[in-house]
Amino acid sequence: MKMKFVLFGLLAICTVFMAARPGNLLNDLYGSWTYVISDVPQEYQNGVMIFEEKDNNLVGFLGPDKSIPMKELETANGDVSFKLDFEGGEIKVKMVQKGDTLKGNLSTQHGEFPIVAVKQK
Repeated sequence: MKMKFVLFGLLAICTVFMAARPGNLLNDLYGSWTYVISDVPQEYQNGVMIFEEKDNNLVGFLGPDKSIPMKELETANGDVSFKLDFEGGEIKVKMVQKGDTLKGNLSTQHGEFPIVAVKQK
């Protein structure tokens, strides 16, 4: 009987931990992230992404002045994706969050480019 209780307790703890995990990743996303895009002109290589809460929803922007809003921002199991309107075209961004790092690709009409972002402390 004691062994069943211990096993049930461990199962309950694991279930709670796994259920809480996606929320923790979302909370870890909030804040400013410095990004680097490879293989693009120098003026587009570096910048800042900002993720914040507005009206109980996650919203995001590019630029320290929040000049470019993220559209269709979605997060699930560490995956982060969004679209941007930029210079008359659309940019699609897909990244994976691992701790304080986001890695992925940015797709434009000119091709696909690697992007890495690091959360600012």
